[in-house]
Amino acid sequence: MRGSELGARLDAHPRFRLASYPTPLDPLPRLSRELGRPVFIKRDDLLGPALGGNKTRKLEYLLADARRREARKVVTFGGLQSNHARLTAAAARLAGLEPHLLYFDRKPDRFPGNLLLSQLLGAHMHFVPLGRHGGGMSIESTIRFARLVAWMRVGPHYFIPVGGHSWLGCLGYVRAAVELAEQAEALGLERAQVVVAAGSGGTLAGLLAGFALMGSAHALLGIDVGKLFRGFPQSVARLATELCDRLGAPHAFPPEAVPLIEGTYVAPAYGVPSPSGQAALRRLAQSEGILLDPVYTAKAFAGLLDLLSRGALGSEEPIIFLHTGGLPALFAFEADQLGPGP
Repeated sequence: MRGSELGARLDAHPRFRLASYPTPLDPLPRLSRELGRPVFIKRDDLLGPALGGNKTRKLEYLLADARRREARKVVTFGGLQSNHARLTAAAARLAGLEPHLLYFDRKPDRFPGNLLLSQLLGAHMHFVPLGRHGGGMSIESTIRFARLVAWMRVGPHYFIPVGGHSWLGCLGYVRAAVELAEQAEALGLERAQVVVAAGSGGTLAGLLAGFALMGSAHALLGIDVGKLFRGFPQSVARLATELCDRLGAPHAFPPEAVPLIEGTYVAPAYGVPSPSGQAALRRLAQSEGILLDPVYTAKAFAGLLDLLSRGALGSEEPIIFLHTGGLPALFAFEADQLGPGP
């Protein structure tokens, strides 16, 4: 279907507006010259309140639903440097709701980065030291477990899954697919390789569904930055399939159709900066003046650079990197943890 028709179907679902659109799709001229390939960046890091990020798109749909249901409290969960948790706290305040954040870690001695911002936003922060979410569980099982803990801790509330991983939240990235396709067309980019960090998988699922519904020629690739959940491609495939069903255009995605590189660029662990990620962070900062975060986008950008160097991203088509945000996490690390300077 055309982007305009898909946009009309998306408009049938209420949104609580948190940002202005579209976000910029900017060229990276110096890096493009270095790489011998046109590279662009989609600036979803500029979206939304409290230093922003990609979860803004998902929260617009989720908070509209929370308000429709006359909820007073919202609960979500994530890692200690969860951008989603911080953005949920900020967006909930804008919506007049009380934010509660669950962390399955012990309470830290210091509150740097995203933790500090969530504290400043007055979020109720619940530390339940049961081990980091995910690992040997699927994302669906993890969400069910967190939902149970949330009811025990908070009582009645509106629950938002980690990363906004639900069909309703991920409508935001179906809409982003329409937006990106229109911007690419305006720039004369007929077929681009779109690269995005994949943590909870909702952004990847929304883009996958959106491009498929439009019959887009753009290729998509998610780079896993956490190795957080068992059966990750299956979860992304199920979510993309449900998105198409909910939009009245059934399309089944088998797990093997999910364009995802798992595990390769995660090391040493989720939430821990990687040497290649920090090199990528410094390279983009010093070539284009754009900052990445050490937990998500730096690792994904390192993957992009490595794949390009090995000829694994085609030969001529332009590259679009979707910058999902997360800059507060930079301030959770000391300088020596982010690698040597120039």
